[in-house]
Amino acid sequence: MTNNDKMRRSEGSATGKHAKSVDLARLVEALGHRSIVLVGIMGCGKSTVGKRLAQRLGLDFVDADSEIERAANMSVAEIFSEHGEPYFRSGEERVIARLLREGPQVLATGGGAFMSEATRNEIAEHGLSVWLKVDFETVMARVRRRATRPLLQNPDPEGTMRKLMATREPVYAKAALTVTSKDVPHEAVVDQIVVTLAEHLFNSEAGDASQSATS
Repeated sequence: MTNNDKMRRSEGSATGKHAKSVDLARLVEALGHRSIVLVGIMGCGKSTVGKRLAQRLGLDFVDADSEIERAANMSVAEIFSEHGEPYFRSGEERVIARLLREGPQVLATGGGAFMSEATRNEIAEHGLSVWLKVDFETVMARVRRRATRPLLQNPDPEGTMRKLMATREPVYAKAALTVTSKDVPHEAVVDQIVVTLAEHLFNSEAGDASQSATS
């Protein structure tokens, strides 16, 4: 085992211990009616991690792409192929706006959803956005396992992914919170999200209490 491996294991262990000390009931109460909205590039783990996060918090998990497919009675790939990306994005905006009013929940969004200013505004009003940040090598290893990514159906998927990440990451960075989605067990990423959410929500509570006391 290298020193880097030991460091990663130590960091993961520390985060896991910290996550276990978080009062999950208090966290959900502080969330109120807002949804935890996971954003990020395709393959960053939004659906896989989101399901485990929802289970940990006792919330429903909703996948926006699945809801879009259900509404259209077509797969995302079929919508892209038959109607084009602008049509898909328009439907995506409407579906996410509707879902956000059904919180609290954990909502996984498609990779391009957060690029819409209208969707970002809806999320800011009705949710708490969490960017699952991932490096290029990790995300390519993941997306190669699935051949259904419409935007990667071309002769140069790696070049396309680099362009997508360069364009989208500055927008993802506008999310309220950022968690690095490393190549570690999904539960370790859930631990990181729980700790990050708790620090944000509990600090907000403390700030509100302090403001009330001085007003």
